[in-house]
Amino acid sequence: MKIRSATAALMSAVMMLLPCSAVSAQEPDNTLCGYGQGREVDENNCPVGAMMFNEQFGSYSAYAVTDGDKICLTFDQGYENGFTAPILDTLKEKNVKAVFFLTGDYAKRNKELVQRMIDEGHIIGNHGMKHASLPKLSDEETREEIMSLHDYVKETYGYEMKYFRPPCGEYSEKALAQVQSCGYKTLVWSFAYCDWNVNDQPDRVQSLERVSGAAHKGAIYLLHSVSETNCQILPEVIDNIRAAGFEFGLPEV
Repeated sequence: MKIRSATAALMSAVMMLLPCSAVSAQEPDNTLCGYGQGREVDENNCPVGAMMFNEQFGSYSAYAVTDGDKICLTFDQGYENGFTAPILDTLKEKNVKAVFFLTGDYAKRNKELVQRMIDEGHIIGNHGMKHASLPKLSDEETREEIMSLHDYVKETYGYEMKYFRPPCGEYSEKALAQVQSCGYKTLVWSFAYCDWNVNDQPDRVQSLERVSGAAHKGAIYLLHSVSETNCQILPEVIDNIRAAGFEFGLPEV
């Protein structure tokens, strides 16, 4: 999958709407931004905010959507809640590959599950050693947050990660540049919903409709594996999205 580009006119509008990310000829701006794809979608059901992110930050190898028909499923792995194994079972049964973004704590505490992800052909991504917001860190701390987990995963699993997801969805132009300087590409998302609170899980029926209905060409889904609802609806979500004419794949950006 290649990266989706918006029009030059859209780019102009983006630069006026989101000044926090305006590119400078000097050191990149470190203003903290919280990512969100927004609710406005185009005629293909793709969030306009996700396309705007690509236009603004593609030069830093940072993407919210990809090109083509395929849907990319990604899971953030902050801690284990007993649902990752059945999620992996579903992905295997449905022949779907996904991206799993690991924190340092997860990578250290769940070695069998991480190894299974690798063995079954999924991508392992970097979600920060301590899940720290990069714009709040010094340059040295930022590199340590990224590369200490990179080195741990490489030494422990023999796997070299290449995709990074900003902890807390917080980023800055400077942070994205720093991630790129570490040899990484940043993946945010074009779909996410409130699935992470294990004490207040979203309704199964409503979630199935919402997650299935968000499909679009080049979608990057953010799901949390701690969610019982996600675990329950995943088989039907995959079937529904395929029935709508889409297929699943890994990012190639």
